[in-house]
Amino acid sequence: MTDTASEFCNDIASSIAIDVDTGFLAEQSQPEQQRFAFRYTITIHNRGVQAAQLLSRHWVITDTNDQVQEVQGLGVVGQQPDIPAGCSYTYSSGAILATPAGIMEGSYEFRQPDGETFTAPIPAFALVPPGALH
Repeated sequence: MTDTASEFCNDIASSIAIDVDTGFLAEQSQPEQQRFAFRYTITIHNRGVQAAQLLSRHWVITDTNDQVQEVQGLGVVGQQPDIPAGCSYTYSSGAILATPAGIMEGSYEFRQPDGETFTAPIPAFALVPPGALH
């Protein structure tokens, strides 16, 4: 692969921007059973010039005991959405941890109309109940 092709691939992945909003679900958590529930809402912005279809996800979830869960699968919340250029897609999901806090990060795989696929990183974000950080 030439430097130009490498730069092109990096530009494609950088055309995807991801915003995350998280929350602790106290009503679904059972601290006495080491069960801490969190929700996360993700907005995927396609800032590119072509549509991008989200094909799959890969999550790495690490709790404060350094226990790691990996989650891989097709699409998100049962969908493989097409995100037109200049548009966004938002969905909500959840995670259960054995500790009161943790970190999630990962990646999405996308396909463009010409069949080219690329991977966009999901930056790390914290899962923390309110008041847990001083």
